[in-house]
This record gives sequence, structure tokens and C-alpha cells, in this order.
Amino acid sequence: MLALAGQVVRALEQRGLTLSVAESCTGGLIGDLVTDVPGSSRVYPGGVVAYANRPKRDLLGVPAELLQAHGAVSAEAVLAMAEGVRRALGTDVGVGVSGVAGPTGGSAEKPVGTVFIACVTPTASEVERHVWTPEPGAGETDGAGSSLREHNKHESALAALELVLRMVDGG
Repeated sequence: MLALAGQVVRALEQRGLTLSVAESCTGGLIGDLVTDVPGSSRVYPGGVVAYANRPKRDLLGVPAELLQAHGAVSAEAVLAMAEGVRRALGTDVGVGVSGVAGPTGGSAEKPVGTVFIACVTPTASEVERHVWTPEPGAGETDGAGSSLREHNKHESALAALELVLRMVDGG
């Protein structure tokens, strides 16, 4: 993942763009990966970990009505998160991620592993929905589902970085 984060940082730098992230289920993992890249401070001023709805509303400007109508794990919510973090931090590119990391909290509509990722640039926006499934043999390591959670968080962070790279590269 660090190699991918490096590609993202280089692509942003080459185009003179900046990135901010609004993370829920990834808990800051995307920001951690980006800031592991030397020179990332030139393109990454920061991010917001908005795990609960209150910071989504109060810090990112996600309307309470939107959260009530669609839920925090929705295309609408992550798009508003991406637009909100972009606006709040004054960056060119904004990313929003929200999902059900597990091992509990899923539903028939949004099972554990469901994640929505949005990326907003000055000229475009895109939202993806993924449902991660555990790797074979990736049992719960501590009885609390941490292996499953880690898997879902890492897959989500990877997909977010891939989306940013695709959008920054124009395709």
C-alpha cells in the first residue's frame, strides 16, 4: 500500500494538486499511508476522522437530513464528506470513506464489509460501493473480529487510494 500511496503523492505533486481525506471506517489509515510518503506535506495538509455522525455534520457540513434519510454508510454521505473536507481544508481533491468494518453492525442492505468511497476533484466526482469479503483462512484473531476489521479497513484504504490515482490521472 505504501507504493500506491507514493504513486498518489507523486501524481498530485506533478499536477500541482492537494488532497484531503474524510475518513470514518478507515479511522485515519488513508492519512497514515499518505503521510508515510516522504514529501507528502507538499500535497496533503490533513484530514478529518469523522467516525460518528456529529463530526460528519459539524466539521464536514454533512446535512443531518441526509444522514437521517440515507445513513452514514451511503453514496450520498461519502460524497458530502468528500466535498466537505475539500472545502474545509481548501484542497483540490477530497475523499470520503464510510462503511461497516465489522464484525457486527451489518444489515441485509449493508452487510459487514460494505463501504462507500467518494472522490471529488475540481472537475469531477465519483462514488464507489464495495462489499469486502474475508480472505480464506482469515479467521478472527482475538475473538473480537479484529482480523476482519483490519481486512476491511485495509481494502477500503487501498480502494480509496486507487480511486484518487485514477481520477487524478484522468481516467
